[in-house]
Amino acid sequence: MLVFANLKESKQISKINVSLMIVLLALAAACGGGNSILPGGKKSPFSSAKVGDTIQFGWYDWRVLDIQDGKALILSDNVLTRRAYSSRVATWEDSDLRQYLNGSFYDNTFTAEEKEWIAESRIVNNANPWYGTSGGIATIDNVFLLSIEEVFKYFPSSNVSVISDDISDEYNSARIAVDKDTGTASWWWLRSPGGISLTAANVYDDGSVYVGGRNVAYDGGVRPALWLNL
Repeated sequence: MLVFANLKESKQISKINVSLMIVLLALAAACGGGNSILPGGKKSPFSSAKVGDTIQFGWYDWRVLDIQDGKALILSDNVLTRRAYSSRVATWEDSDLRQYLNGSFYDNTFTAEEKEWIAESRIVNNANPWYGTSGGIATIDNVFLLSIEEVFKYFPSSNVSVISDDISDEYNSARIAVDKDTGTASWWWLRSPGGISLTAANVYDDGSVYVGGRNVAYDGGVRPALWLNL
């Protein structure tokens, strides 16, 4: 009788193990192999995005610059608008452009569902690498501009070590951006400070990087960037 009892017990344990495996496999399938799942079971529509892809998000096309830790860094493919960096001397933290991008631009460009995929990010604001002008404190943003370091990281340059206001090389063409309204090349802001606190760095319409910067009160091109959950 003891032998029969042990056999019966063994079959019951096997059934439990099989059931447990089925549950685990179902959970793995639901998670999409590591892709983001928001509360409510919604899966990211961008889970297959790769660096170099162009995706449509909100009203605009975006270029995928980087993928890290289940998130993609995306940059608007075009210059979307023209605005002053600030009406006063400002770091990124208290600039008018930061307020605009995380305020009316964010509110009006993305639906409530799309906003769920935007990752709130800690943005480091280093000093200007050439001049040492303070970039201010780190900020928490949904939308931001690229920094000098980021533009050289994602649009490589052979002349980064050159001591010059204007960094120009054979990679200029990759940094050129077209104004969505005019269809012509436009210069665009970076969030890093320029040579003095009254200026902010920018990319010229020919793709060269002006690390000395332009006056923050000028109307310059805006290419927003953000981290998107995958």
